[in-house]
Amino acid sequence: MVPRYSRPQMTAIWSPANRYRIWFEIEALACEAMAQQGAMPVESAKTIREKGDAAMAAFSDADLARIDEIEAETRHDVIAFLTWLAEKVGPDSRFVHLGMTSSDVLDTCLSVQMTQAADLLLEDLDRVLEALKTRAYEHKLTVTIGRSHAIHAEPTSFGLKLAGHYAEFARNKERLLQARKEIAVCAISGAVGTYAHIDPAVEEYVADKLGLVAESVSTQVIPRDRHAAFFCTLGVIASGIERLAVEVRHLQRSEVREAEEFFHKGQKGSSAMPHKRNPVLSENLTGLARLIRSHVVPALENVALWHERDISHSSVERNICPDGTIGLDFALIRLAGMMEKLVIYPDQMIANMESLGGVVHSGEVLLVLARAGISREDAYRIVQRNAMETWTKLGKPGFSTFRENLEADPEVSGRVSAEVLDRAFDPAQHLKQIDRIYSRVFG
Repeated sequence: MVPRYSRPQMTAIWSPANRYRIWFEIEALACEAMAQQGAMPVESAKTIREKGDAAMAAFSDADLARIDEIEAETRHDVIAFLTWLAEKVGPDSRFVHLGMTSSDVLDTCLSVQMTQAADLLLEDLDRVLEALKTRAYEHKLTVTIGRSHAIHAEPTSFGLKLAGHYAEFARNKERLLQARKEIAVCAISGAVGTYAHIDPAVEEYVADKLGLVAESVSTQVIPRDRHAAFFCTLGVIASGIERLAVEVRHLQRSEVREAEEFFHKGQKGSSAMPHKRNPVLSENLTGLARLIRSHVVPALENVALWHERDISHSSVERNICPDGTIGLDFALIRLAGMMEKLVIYPDQMIANMESLGGVVHSGEVLLVLARAGISREDAYRIVQRNAMETWTKLGKPGFSTFRENLEADPEVSGRVSAEVLDRAFDPAQHLKQIDRIYSRVFG
């Protein structure tokens, strides 16, 4: 992910320095477990830990360059690291990686990095949820028009709109918690996963120390259905981001202008048109969501590896793991900030709702006529006729509001009182169940 869309907290998880620290921790823990079993000298395990810890604490660009130099010759990243570590540890390094294979280090490290990334993403989701909850309660009773097919439907509450997005992100948090659990596995099982040269107790020890669980059957790699589920979850979260971003984009349109991204002092909207205030954050989020979802298919295709392993997944994961998590981290924080500062225009919401002459109350009028004894089919015909009369003459000579047309209709007058029509045209009736809905969403 390019620096423009990266936050240092997430980027650091995928840095070479962090990767090598995790690699060393896996190797050192394995040595400790083997020493406890008598498979290597306790003093050697202690030396590996002490000298390795010191080397990792002092890890610098020079060390990174040295590992790269070795890899340029060996063409093998894990061997390059182990060679560098041997230079730091000395003769006791002969016990490092005993009975292990490269995937034991690579896959377990990836699990650690993905759980670290998931933990940060969970923090991000909490901020999004807090922003949505705050604004949802702030505008719980702010009446606005609901839209279906982008056409005015019936009144709703702007807070209820936000409550719906809150509920979606709450579900996404649960999905990410499950995905984190699924990916938090360790494999220290040796070549083709048979534990031929290492005791399963070593794997269990390493897993416990790293906050992971042992993979039940690792073949030689951790099965990639786990990773696929993780990236599918990221893709679903990205879609939730885009759904909210698209809502903001539509509400900020000049013809609507019911809500608007915060416009900073000194901010410019266009190089050519000084009046512009564009929804750049929500548009940016839409684009980032596309990128994050694009990682789902490669992750699914990684599941079908040959036999006990191949490395066709490796090049894919070296790209999608950093980019997917870095991109989603940035997008969630941007979304939270956008919603915290979103400018909302309740008066414009009322103006838009009433801009069609009251036809948005047609559904309740239909029910009123049916209760008055008119068949539903006849009631629908009467209401639609009067609504279309209002709709088609908006802004033209001879225009009458929906209410005026109904009152002038002989099939309506005399059968429905003005008081009943008053209630039918009251937007507040659409909010009478809002407390019950909020209790479901927020508890």
